[in-house]
Amino acid sequence: MAHSSAAAQGASPTLPQSAADEPFPQSRTLREVAHALIPGGCHTYAKGDDQYPELAPGFVARGQGCHVWDVDGHEYIEYGMGLRAVTLGHGYRPVVDAAYRAMLNGMNFTRPSPLEVECAEALLHLIPHAEMVKFAKNGSDVTTAAVKLARAFTGRDIVAICAEHPFFSIDDWFIATTPMAAGIPQAIRELTDRFHYNDLASVQAVFDRHPGRVACLVMEAATTEEPKHDFLRRVHELCAAHGALFILDEMITGFRFHLGGAQQLYGLTPDLSTFGKAMANGFALAALAGRRDVMECGGLRHADERVFLLSTTHGAETSALAAALATMRVYRDEGVVEFLYRQGTRLRAGVRAAADANGVADHVGLVGNPTNLLYVTLDRDGKPSQHFRTLFLQELIRGGVLAPSFVVSYAHQDQDIDRTVDAVADALAVYRRALDDGVERYLVGRPVKPVFRRFN
Repeated sequence: MAHSSAAAQGASPTLPQSAADEPFPQSRTLREVAHALIPGGCHTYAKGDDQYPELAPGFVARGQGCHVWDVDGHEYIEYGMGLRAVTLGHGYRPVVDAAYRAMLNGMNFTRPSPLEVECAEALLHLIPHAEMVKFAKNGSDVTTAAVKLARAFTGRDIVAICAEHPFFSIDDWFIATTPMAAGIPQAIRELTDRFHYNDLASVQAVFDRHPGRVACLVMEAATTEEPKHDFLRRVHELCAAHGALFILDEMITGFRFHLGGAQQLYGLTPDLSTFGKAMANGFALAALAGRRDVMECGGLRHADERVFLLSTTHGAETSALAAALATMRVYRDEGVVEFLYRQGTRLRAGVRAAADANGVADHVGLVGNPTNLLYVTLDRDGKPSQHFRTLFLQELIRGGVLAPSFVVSYAHQDQDIDRTVDAVADALAVYRRALDDGVERYLVGRPVKPVFRRFN
């Protein structure tokens, strides 16, 4: 099959019990250079050193399918796959070949490429409630554009966001709500309010606190918790009743929960929705899609005040558009979403069995949709623990699995899932001993930290 995983070409790392015996010499050398040149040592906070154990690979040199190799030659089964952006697998030939062919004809011109129209038609065919689309390079761009569009369309300024959903944008309107709000004026911070998932009263409370001022409500359809009591539809109804736009963030759910996005799965008709990550199998592409009357505010076919919606030099780069077209064809023709559900369900069952066998089922568990599984690590008192998360990550790496989450891809075959479950079982045996003896006896170095924190 086209999505078969790579054969093992490297060894899993043999981790020592202390950092003195260095299993990652190339990573350590490169890390010092990186931190001298790049704030944080990388370009995405979720990939930072503070998110991984001290005994972890610092740099990935290459990948094939769901396997990656670090700069020291160790092989891993990878989960999360580029922060959920690589859903078909690393180096997936139909996508790479399509991008390559497009590049040979030029990547950027002074007028639009026909690929822009072709890709727009393909995406809007998959997302039945969307009538127009605008492309950009990353999710923050299109989600912020959706907020700006909503403010222009409604003439209002307040944005409501779901407090339980972890990330919407790097821009001030969202970051102002996190502990990392340094550099954001107080006036900007006061323009975003929060509500709680599956709590309709908290949504109504936002509208009550800001009568006639809420421009839009931004949320994902679901993360670790499923909607209850028709929550999503009722939220949309509240938005309509109060004259606010309903914006659905489909960065993760799109091209994963359903071929037509979470909006199709849950029967929603958002006013605007945003896509990215898996839509081009790792190539940089994101999309804002939505109602024609709202989207056209950023266009030329009206006489009203102009809205500077999205205008990015590389937003319609031909290689990414070609990659997206190829990716969408694979999704449409090969049942990718169904495969993700199957493999995620298989992995969840294996992890549960391993947790039961090691007596840690009350301390380690998986949450979320089978296509987007996250793990929970609890201490002896049943409280979330960064120390135990670090230990679990450390021991998974020891077993040749690089897994900040358990998000599967089309490249994860049965043998990859089974090998992962074996590594999980070994890791949970250590976890059990750490619960009994104290985690400090088994954890090498400092624990990982939350991305959003006020101080380092």
